[in-house]
Amino acid sequence: MSEQLQPRPHEEQPETTTDGQEATTTAAPVEEGAAPPSVEALQARIAELERENAELRDNWLRAVADYKNFKRRTDQERAELIRSASAALLLKLLPVMDDLERAMASVTPEVAETPWYGGFKLIPQKLQTILESEGVTRMQTVGEPFDPNRHEAIIYEPSEDGEDGRVIAELQHGYLLRDRVLRPAMVKVSQGKKQSSDSETPHG
Repeated sequence: MSEQLQPRPHEEQPETTTDGQEATTTAAPVEEGAAPPSVEALQARIAELERENAELRDNWLRAVADYKNFKRRTDQERAELIRSASAALLLKLLPVMDDLERAMASVTPEVAETPWYGGFKLIPQKLQTILESEGVTRMQTVGEPFDPNRHEAIIYEPSEDGEDGRVIAELQHGYLLRDRVLRPAMVKVSQGKKQSSDSETPHG
């Protein structure tokens, strides 16, 4: 009787990768005795991370605020520098305007009829247009109450109506640069009632 062949146990074949090399699978070692972190430890770690996040956010917001303040301050300083430079230049032009107006006021009728004077009159007009385009306007002074912030009193003179502290004449024009005084006006100011030169004496 022939010996019957017993089936051999199936031998595990090593896995092969696509390039024909054998691949071995190894399980990750597990440290013996290691316990997973407790809920309290996880909560403590979360709280710590939240604190760090809040601190970083505060620092970032503070840095953004500092930058905005710096930029606003720099813009204001630059604008003030430009305004100061413009005001200084405009202030230097005002005496030129004064001289031109005095020259025109002293022109005789014969000169006023000449052709060249017609062209000369355009110079102060153009200068006035330039000043107005830069925000320079002339003050209205005569009849206004005396204001030391806008007026420079050169002469005090008694008035006929007895009113005190009112501008009665303008000796030099004053100018405003928008809402700021560019040059105060030189003015004559009333100072009480004019005293009579004739004194009444009783007859004895």
